[in-house]
Amino acid sequence: MRKTVLSRTLAVAVSGCALVALTATPAFAATGSAPGTQTAPVQAGAGQPARAGAAQAGGGQAVAGKAVAGQTESHCDTTAGDSLKWGPPTRESDFDGTTLPPDWHAYGPEPGHMEDGTRSPDAVTVEDGAVTISGDEEGNTGAISWHPGQKYGRWEGCVKADPGAGGYNALFLLWPVKEDWPVGGEVDWMEIMSDDRQETSFFLHYGANNDQEYGSVKQDSTEWTAYALEWTPEKITGFVNGKEWFSSTDTSHFPPGAMNMTMQLDYFRPAGGPTAMHMDWAKQWALPESEPAQLSLGPGEPATGQSQLHPDRAPRPLDQIQDPAPTPATATDPVAPADPTAPAADPAAPATGSDQGATAGSDPAPDPAVTPPTGSVPATGPSASTPSASTPAASGAGTAGSTT
Repeated sequence: MRKTVLSRTLAVAVSGCALVALTATPAFAATGSAPGTQTAPVQAGAGQPARAGAAQAGGGQAVAGKAVAGQTESHCDTTAGDSLKWGPPTRESDFDGTTLPPDWHAYGPEPGHMEDGTRSPDAVTVEDGAVTISGDEEGNTGAISWHPGQKYGRWEGCVKADPGAGGYNALFLLWPVKEDWPVGGEVDWMEIMSDDRQETSFFLHYGANNDQEYGSVKQDSTEWTAYALEWTPEKITGFVNGKEWFSSTDTSHFPPGAMNMTMQLDYFRPAGGPTAMHMDWAKQWALPESEPAQLSLGPGEPATGQSQLHPDRAPRPLDQIQDPAPTPATATDPVAPADPTAPAADPAAPATGSDQGATAGSDPAPDPAVTPPTGSVPATGPSASTPSASTPAASGAGTAGSTT
């Protein structure tokens, strides 16, 4: 998650303030819900056989499935994409080379999260079929973003995080392409704050006061795990290894515009030792309702978490980009079963996410590193909550001119 320059000025005043109104909607195995809720671990998909390869569809590094000849096996076999029959992705990155694909963009070099430590492309490596972001005791770490984005769609990544000794959060998130946080929203669909990487949080940020919905799930993320997000006009849903664990149907909380996927290893002083997070592959699906982003970055260009300091690295209109990455197609029809004699099917199936009943939580922990902008009134509501000193620090959020 990312944090504004304005909100940093209030960081010292966090304690004792009612920051945000939170509602948790975990569908299974979740914590942060009503007292007495039982938490069941979700098994990781490590060590499972390779998936059958799917057809290539769309732009980016779109080679679907690692069971294709000449590619390494997938580390995550139990996925939302397969379990819910989402069909071939519109875009896919498998990280089978030694450099980032051109539609992935490393941050920096620049100051790190909350202007502490350093984000550098040197912390990002591609090797053995995976991309790795490493962090050390001095706060040298990294982040990467995937462009172009879209409004509405599905995303999934196969990831694992090394245990830490404090000071590093591992994240998958959607960030507003317009860099207009907080009104542009933020969807942290995987934030691993625990040092042992045994629990994962979901933060849905919304509104001018950076209110949040929250949920958490017990999951051993030191093992390869498939985290997925489905965003439709009616529902936002989080999945782990193909099972729903978080959902929201309050559409007033949904992002108002296009978002892009980001992978971050965020530093919080002090870090007790080095750690890393690894991604085997990432996929993006377009839906019939999807709206392609009209801002992006050119192939291989650097990205930034601090667009005020580095406006040249912020997304810009497509007509200002030389040789832009292909814009994801918008799905229009369901995907039929594969027919080897027929042309390739449309790249995405209609939404088939689980409709398991989600229940609102009671006083879940807010995203503790986020504060409202200067001059705003702290949000209140039926379950406003104050961060505890014992709560692990979550990453902050940002905007144009932000530090993330």
